[in-house]
Amino acid sequence: MVVCILSENCHLLNSTVLNFANMLKSFLLPLIFLCLAASCNNNSNENTGNAAKANDTEKNLLDAVAKFPDSLLLREELIQYYRDSADYDKAIAATEAALKKDSLNDRLWNIKANLYFENYDTLNAIAALNRAANINPLPQYILTLGSMYAQKRDSTALHIADFLLKKQLTDNAKDAYFIKGLYYNFSGDKLKAISFFDKCLSMDYNYMFAYREKAIALYDLGRYNDAITVLDKAVTVQTKFDEGYYWLGRCLEKTGKTTDAIEEYKNALAISPDYVEAKDALARLGVK
Repeated sequence: MVVCILSENCHLLNSTVLNFANMLKSFLLPLIFLCLAASCNNNSNENTGNAAKANDTEKNLLDAVAKFPDSLLLREELIQYYRDSADYDKAIAATEAALKKDSLNDRLWNIKANLYFENYDTLNAIAALNRAANINPLPQYILTLGSMYAQKRDSTALHIADFLLKKQLTDNAKDAYFIKGLYYNFSGDKLKAISFFDKCLSMDYNYMFAYREKAIALYDLGRYNDAITVLDKAVTVQTKFDEGYYWLGRCLEKTGKTTDAIEEYKNALAISPDYVEAKDALARLGVK
């Protein structure tokens, strides 16, 4: 059961893997097979070497933690090692082991929340972040909780935003307005969402996520040219805004400007080479 950290809003925190040519001369085949065998051996040796190195790293970290069990730094290094390897089960287990040593460490609960969120487990992420916020109600925890609740279309997000506005836990109201806009965007009230994103941007024109979400709302309303205007401004303010270029591509496709859309998808990939959605968009348009 989630413990409420806001007495006047006690319901507040409840709750992304040869065919050879047949015309080859027979005297070439032995040479080809020899080369292939050598290549396979090299790859096998390289993979074995990498695996051994990884095992050594893990073993060294585990040994260090065992030797210095009270070292939070070593435990966080082990957690980060598993996180970098995308082994979330081990990362979460290592975090839980650290929490057994210090169950009131809000940083560890926040780390656990991030691990769950990256592993697409929003419910457990919210529960862990609630624990962090109950221990130490930092604005960053409350803001993240608000965004998580908003994406789940949970009205708790609105209560959190109101709490932030009332208590002034942030430098200004921009984050609270963003959370409200996010809630209404996910809930389907696009016009209301846009109004809150506009409030957010009026306070901070560098708030890139507000540009993105406003453009998505306009996209969902079929107002593609309006969305393009918003995104053009966003990528002018922040030229490395990969999501801005990606959504520009989406909007330009809808207006029939396929060539321009392709360029925007390429811009997104130039900034973030692993941008899966941009890669998929280009593949769908027949661009390799």
